[in-house]
Amino acid sequence: MKKFLALILIAGFMSSCAFTSAPLVGLLYTDVKAPMAVTSNTGSTKVGTAKATGILGIVATGDASVEAASRSAGITKIHHVDYQATSILGIYATFTVMVYGE
Repeated sequence: MKKFLALILIAGFMSSCAFTSAPLVGLLYTDVKAPMAVTSNTGSTKVGTAKATGILGIVATGDASVEAASRSAGITKIHHVDYQATSILGIYATFTVMVYGE
């Protein structure tokens, strides 16, 4: 039981390193969606996504940039940008950017 509690505590400390831009980070689990940016462009018929993944707060890979997300859907006029941050025990984390536009 002590080893399990120590593991949970260590995972909690490590999960705080996974996302510096998420407004909330849960000790055991995080699944947060929030806005990033809004423009004056109208219409959002297309949605593009880009994702970065982290493991143990030690290794992180991927391109979660607005540019990569807009390129994935062929968006040239951005309407707004949202993101989703997910973390499970600080062991596995993802950061996804969603770009809406035309």
